[in-house]
Amino acid sequence: MIRIAIQAKGRLNEDSVALLAEAGISIEESRRKLLSQSTDFPLEVLYLRDDDIPQAVAMGVADIGIVGLNEVEEKRQKVDIVHRLGFGKCRISLAIPKAEEYTGLEYFNGKKVATSYPVILSQFFAEKGIKADIHEIAGSVEIAPSVGMADAIFDIVSSGGTLVTNGLREVEKVIFSEAVLIAGPALSEEKKQILAQMLFRFESVERSRGMKYVLMNLPTEKIESAVKILPGMKSPTILPLAQEGWSSMHVVIGEKELWDKIEQLKAIGAEDILVLALEKMIR
Repeated sequence: MIRIAIQAKGRLNEDSVALLAEAGISIEESRRKLLSQSTDFPLEVLYLRDDDIPQAVAMGVADIGIVGLNEVEEKRQKVDIVHRLGFGKCRISLAIPKAEEYTGLEYFNGKKVATSYPVILSQFFAEKGIKADIHEIAGSVEIAPSVGMADAIFDIVSSGGTLVTNGLREVEKVIFSEAVLIAGPALSEEKKQILAQMLFRFESVERSRGMKYVLMNLPTEKIESAVKILPGMKSPTILPLAQEGWSSMHVVIGEKELWDKIEQLKAIGAEDILVLALEKMIR
């Protein structure tokens, strides 16, 4: 059995639970529960505040955890980043009132900057030679300038809508973050094996994202031309059809290039093209 810590509520909770489900790991209903167990995998789930997860993993309260890279960088706990998960992407940026003129980082010399990430900001300012007054606050960082608590802020930015609403503009992108899978430094061999199984499933799910499974019929004489247009992961699967002179081709295509490739294939005689969702890609 291995214990994973995930966010108790919020976007990372939803995405983490969804990833586990896609990987075939079902967990019990978590409402008002601190712990829940998987019904089909040797996993126990611990629900915590996101900023408590790095410490919980470092202390061994949880063996592994899913948390934002920003929290790992801020808390500086002894944990290993095992895998970047690709969701929960955001950045932590410096923002100032939109009416202020910004000429560069020297703007922040002597300014009071409100943030929930004082460690990351202190290191950044130290590296850039900026001397500012960093004011740590727990929440609602974006309102600090409007109520006179600070001259600027250092906070998470996703779409930027919250900044605009509060009369701020982003001027420096300092760190880019996403959800990461972290592990403690002293996992037993049994737990390492369970973690490896989980990673195998996660990676299979990730490889399938944005991919489509395409089947088509085309004249056998056009197979070479089709392969040049659209090679598969190694090479397409080709099967002869009952109708002489025709074959079926099976291939995996990235969704971004799907329509362009289909148009090229139709131009050389491909017919009866079937596009299917791809749930898992196992190597």
